[in-house]
Order: sequence, then structure tokens, then C-alpha cells
Amino acid sequence: MKSKSILYAAFAVLLAGLSGCKNEQTVFVSADHYALGTLNRIQIESPVADSLLKGSFALIDEVESKMSRNIKSSEVSAINEMSGESSVKVSKETFFVIKKGIELSALSDGSFDITIGPVVSLWGIGTDHPRVPGTVELKKALSLVNYKDVVLNEKDYSVYLKKKGMSIDLGAIAKGWAADRVYRYLVDHNVEKGIINLGGNVFVIGRKSNKREWHVGVQDPEETRGNYLGILSVSDEAVVTSGKYERFFVYNGKKYHHIFNTFTGYPIENDLISVTIIGKDSITADGYSTVVFALGLKKGMKLVEETPFIEAVIVSSNHDVYLSSGIKNFTLSNSKYKVAD
Repeated sequence: MKSKSILYAAFAVLLAGLSGCKNEQTVFVSADHYALGTLNRIQIESPVADSLLKGSFALIDEVESKMSRNIKSSEVSAINEMSGESSVKVSKETFFVIKKGIELSALSDGSFDITIGPVVSLWGIGTDHPRVPGTVELKKALSLVNYKDVVLNEKDYSVYLKKKGMSIDLGAIAKGWAADRVYRYLVDHNVEKGIINLGGNVFVIGRKSNKREWHVGVQDPEETRGNYLGILSVSDEAVVTSGKYERFFVYNGKKYHHIFNTFTGYPIENDLISVTIIGKDSITADGYSTVVFALGLKKGMKLVEETPFIEAVIVSSNHDVYLSSGIKNFTLSNSKYKVAD
């Protein structure tokens, strides 16, 4: 397992003499930290940046320790372990995220389903041993996928899975929740400028020092990370992308990605290669990016247009880029793609 070392780099002095303190400097500081299965990078402007970065990473670790199905001592693992037997009391935080996941599952009529865990385990994508499961075992796993079989008790914050072998997987929304927690923590500690990037889940704080919006690149799904097809200009907004390019393996010349069709158990096959959602909170943007991808272009864009406070950039396999009606701040930067009418 990768170590969770923190690397600090103060790379620019932006402001000095704040609040009448002539000797105080505000430094824009960046730090990296491995958690939630990915590299997390936070960049903030604050005279106490080191302390706030450590606090931010502690929050991310806390979310992981509660919600990762790969950590045996987590609350989610306890729920899964007791499936079909008894309910498990969890923290208000984990309860909230699971409830959010069920709401998204219902919204998509099960096309997105947080009980996809048994299918995810069979495929093993993202592990050292991915494989294409057999028909019989896949059918058995699918019989355990049904968000309606999750029983929530609001009185004592307990969660019960009705069938033995059921398994909750919060991988589609836990990073979003972690980004929301970090954003609120930093803003509450007077951070006015910064970028939270949890493995591609981006949440920007305020505006840049020149009062302009932050520029966030939309990944080119067919190129290595850092190659963009366009640029979004945002402030105090989350930008989250789901796509076929994120995690996958190749077997007998065919690529199998990590976003599953909850009805067939196989990776989703449609004309989309990525969905980027822009929203006011990251857990919503995170969840909707997967929901819209699962629903496909027509149904997915309809859902975006009907949902307040979110916008979408949807990329099809023929390199068309579809923008929701509220997007005014996107600039196409790659001639391989074209904005669809």
C-alpha cells in the first residue's frame, strides 16, 4: 500500500502585510496526500497553510476510514459483513452519504446503485487481479444488487442489508463528500482562495488573486491525464468527471472499464466516453457524473436540465461535446472535438 506522506511546497508569495500585520506573509502552499485510492492535492492561500493542510488530510483519512469497503474496520465493511443478519449503527456522516447514495439510485431507477459491491468484487478492476467473471457467478452477484433492500433507520442511524452477501460500495460519492468536508473546513478557517483536487474531483475556493475565475481542464478521455479537451471557468464550484478512461483493463483485445450496468453486470456500453458535472457541492457532482453516464446522452442530459444548480459537459465517442443550457464558461481547446448543436 502506498504511504500517506505529505509533501509541502510553498511556491509563491502572493500577499504581505494582511490585517495591518506588517511582517505577516500569506503564502500559496501545495501539498499531496494519498488516500481514497488516489493522489489528493490541495493548494491554498493562508498564513497558517501547513496546519490547515494537515487538518484537511485528516478529514479525508476519516472519510476513508469510515466509508471504504476495502478497510475491514470501516463502518461500510461492518454493514456489509452483517448483511442479512442485523443492522449496524454508523456515524451520522456515513448514514448521510449512504442516504444520498440511495436517493441517487432511486433517481436513476437503479441504473446507478450503491449495492453494486458484489459485481465490483467479481471484476476486480483497479486491483492486481482483474478478470472477466463467468455467467453463473455474475448472475448470482446481480441477484444481490438492489438499493431497495437497504433499510435505513433515522432514529439510531443504523443500516441493514436485507440479503446475505449484499455489499454497499460508496466509491462513486465518497470522494465527493470528502471534498465537501475539506471545502467547508477551509472556508470556515478563512481560506478565500484555493483548489481541492481529490484524484480529479476538483472543488475550487473563491477566485484567483486577480479576481478572475479558476480555470479547470476537462480531461481528454482518449489521452493521458493532463491533456484537456476544454477549459471551464469556475469559482466556488465542484467539477467532477466520470469516464471509461479512469480505471480499466484489457482482456483479449477488449477494454473493460469500471462503471457497471447494474442490470447486466458488465461495463456500461453506450456512446459516451466521459461526463463532467459542475455543481455547488461535490457529492452531488460526483454522484450525478456517474448517474448521467449510466443513463446515456438523452436521458442523462434531460436529468441535468431538470436539476437545479448543476451543469454538464458530455463527451461522445464520435468526439461531439454536448453542453447543458446553463453553461456559459466553457472553452473548447482541442480541435479533435467539436461542440454539438
